[in-house]
Amino acid sequence: MRLYADMTKQQVLQGIIDKLTIDLDIATRAAQTAYETATHEENIAENKYDTLGLEASYLAAGQARRVEEIRQALLAYQKLNLKPFDEARGIQSGDLVTLESARGVEQHLFLGPDAAGLKVNVDDTLITVITQRAPLGQSLVGKLDGDDLDISVNGSRQSFEITRVL
Repeated sequence: MRLYADMTKQQVLQGIIDKLTIDLDIATRAAQTAYETATHEENIAENKYDTLGLEASYLAAGQARRVEEIRQALLAYQKLNLKPFDEARGIQSGDLVTLESARGVEQHLFLGPDAAGLKVNVDDTLITVITQRAPLGQSLVGKLDGDDLDISVNGSRQSFEITRVL
């Protein structure tokens, strides 16, 4: 159980910000490429069956939406004010949580405002970002170290114990 031995929530937050910054750069370049393809003179439709330009414009629009989603997530994390875990309030956004399944498998989760599913590696520990919009995130809010969770995932009941909160 070496998680958190040297890790801080600030390191996890910085890892999330770094990953989102990289993702934003990649998505921005992809959006620019898609836009250039959509507007290139060779992709102007020559007849009603020539859809390359139209398809490229759909891709460019999707890429632009993705850029905006990442930008919003990055902004949310840059503004996130981390607080120490408060037992009076239980788990809240910004907390780092370790769950152990009934089979003894550990998961390390960061309850954040956005970017659900993002994975970051901090001190050789894989941390998955979840939000309160997910069933697991909803179940965690207000819980304490040592509490048990029972959630339904894809119709299957799963049980976890909260083994650590930071």
